[in-house]
Amino acid sequence: MIVLGIETSCDETAAAVVGPGVGGPGQPATAVLSDVIHSQEIHARYGGVVPELASRSHADHVVATARAALDRAGVARPDAVAATAGPGLLGAVLVGLCFGKALAAGWGVPFVGVNHLEGHLLSPLLEAPPPPWPFLALVVSGGHTTLYLARGLGRYETLASTVDDAAGEAYDKVSRMLGLGYPGGPVVDRLADTGRPGAFHLPRPVVRDRDSRAVTLDWSFSGLKTAVRTLLEEHPAAPADDVALAFQEAVVDVLLDRVQRAAAQHGVTDVAVSGGVAANSRLRARLGALHDQGALRVVLPPRSRCTDNGAMIAHAGRLRLLAGQVDPLDLAARASWAPGS
Repeated sequence: MIVLGIETSCDETAAAVVGPGVGGPGQPATAVLSDVIHSQEIHARYGGVVPELASRSHADHVVATARAALDRAGVARPDAVAATAGPGLLGAVLVGLCFGKALAAGWGVPFVGVNHLEGHLLSPLLEAPPPPWPFLALVVSGGHTTLYLARGLGRYETLASTVDDAAGEAYDKVSRMLGLGYPGGPVVDRLADTGRPGAFHLPRPVVRDRDSRAVTLDWSFSGLKTAVRTLLEEHPAAPADDVALAFQEAVVDVLLDRVQRAAAQHGVTDVAVSGGVAANSRLRARLGALHDQGALRVVLPPRSRCTDNGAMIAHAGRLRLLAGQVDPLDLAARASWAPGS
């Protein structure tokens, strides 16, 4: 089955075509035939995504993006269409969702609406070798920081999530404090490369259960962001790269702490990491070290598939279609939607 996938949940207009993989041992069951992304640069001047501008940009570029994906794959008419139905900016989601449904109706092929987070969660299955079920799935981005126990398609248990800011959101806010602009993740990551280890130390926040006061697996990044602001107030001449390094080390430490504790608690050693922050160089290096040491078996998508992309939507949609799911063309967009629900 060849599937066209469309993604417009935030500020990336993306389309991709996937089909059957080689199917051999240790090989993904789905192959990416094309993957086209149009990144919206207009939001940088505002320091964050402007929903109305995002929706208008999607409307301007979704047709050309889908056409390019089909052309690069050499496909005139796919067997099915998948499109993000949520969660995300509702106006932005509607652009791709409505376009995908129109294409499916025009071609007379099945349509399926995909959960954007499930697309991220399942994207490591496109790598060789894919993680076996069950595995831990860390989805970490500008809007989400959640750890799941993935037992099978549609069977996801939430083990941990952020109680305030997402990790990527914290990167954006710290970048703004340092005068580095938006988006903050890539620029803070690059700046941290030249920072001096140990120049500053920031807290590693924990979240406690309200009743038992036991330390949970959840994250809190708001206090870390406040600690950066306090550091800058107390040390106004602090080199930005030293601050960036201290912040990044704290973020990576708390992400990996929860992953390792969850792996021990649930007896799972396979970990799949996805989302925009999964492109972070320090996080990838630390995860790679754990993999090399045999502590965990880690699967990371290439950086091009960490941020929002059409391949993950086409892939998740294809798995859903192969499992027998077909959605009606009056499927509604959802601003919030837990994977598997």
